[in-house]
Amino acid sequence: MSDLEHRLKHDLEPILGQADPRQRISAYHDMPYALFRYDPEEEFTLRQQVTLLETRLSQKGKRVRRISLAQCLDAAMRLHRPLAEWFDVERELGTETVVDTVHSVLSEGESSLVDLVASQLPEDGDPLHDIVFIMRTGALFPVYRTFSLLEQLKGRVHVPTVLFYPGDLDGAAGLRFMGVLD
Repeated sequence: MSDLEHRLKHDLEPILGQADPRQRISAYHDMPYALFRYDPEEEFTLRQQVTLLETRLSQKGKRVRRISLAQCLDAAMRLHRPLAEWFDVERELGTETVVDTVHSVLSEGESSLVDLVASQLPEDGDPLHDIVFIMRTGALFPVYRTFSLLEQLKGRVHVPTVLFYPGDLDGAAGLRFMGVLD
């Protein structure tokens, strides 16, 4: 059993399987979510193992909803222009300009990432039965930092939620998104 599988089965699953996981998933009552860090190279293994975890939790009466940040990114970008045009803009103005522009798109207005994610949270979610998995976080690299998302979701998330975070540990408490950003 890999470290990833072990941490999912023996650390995360027992918490999420509890009758009321909120006390153990976070120390803060207005932020019932946790980060599950994994190595970016393990993305496909993570997806497979999360599917198995979802099945096991469903068998315990939990309702799991997945939110794909890759799909949210795609939706936000398409709200502004067709995807093919984004590639034209990149060729014309450069990658750095597109990264800055996409960050702005995700940070404000009707296409803000926090609003897109919040719109997919369970309506009238029951914290004793509903669980949210926020997946495909790596799709945001390098245009958006996930800590901004979590901070802005404060007060909007009412059910146990896990953001699966591809990155490396940096010292005792630090993280580097995709092993690169502080």
